[in-house]
Amino acid sequence: MPQESETRTVTAERPGAAGAPGAPAPGNTRRGVLVGAGLAGVAGLAAACGGGDDSSKDEGDGGGSAGSRPGGGNKALGASSEIPVGGGKVFEGEKVVVCQPAQGQFTAFSAICTHRGCTVGSVSGGTINCPCHGSKFKITDGSVANPPATEPLPKKTVTVQGGQITLT
Repeated sequence: MPQESETRTVTAERPGAAGAPGAPAPGNTRRGVLVGAGLAGVAGLAAACGGGDDSSKDEGDGGGSAGSRPGGGNKALGASSEIPVGGGKVFEGEKVVVCQPAQGQFTAFSAICTHRGCTVGSVSGGTINCPCHGSKFKITDGSVANPPATEPLPKKTVTVQGGQITLT
């Protein structure tokens, strides 16, 4: 006796399925909440890494006058002997990097990278180096030696008198 084939559609509602009695509204599940929290964390991380807002860049005063510095006046940075010939030193508190490309020749620049606003981390091999994305700037004039930065570091003015470096 041949069996008749029958097609039957069965809809089973699982507990917690959307539309089931007592189920949370679509998107209000544990998974939805965790995904939302994860996306919020990623968005916060992207904003902290610089996003596209260039307002955090230190456009600086280009060296300007003492009156244009916050609080005005000059700021003693340290002894000129602390700056190696062919190298430099980052003064994080003052957001300035002082270099000595040749014996007795001092240059100073903003320590804020023009790429995304990170503070440069070191001076070596004739360049000022940003640890965030690898930008490098020449110690002689602050120009870009290695991208991704495309703009030079803004110049700052320092004086050396009696073996002391002063930011003016």
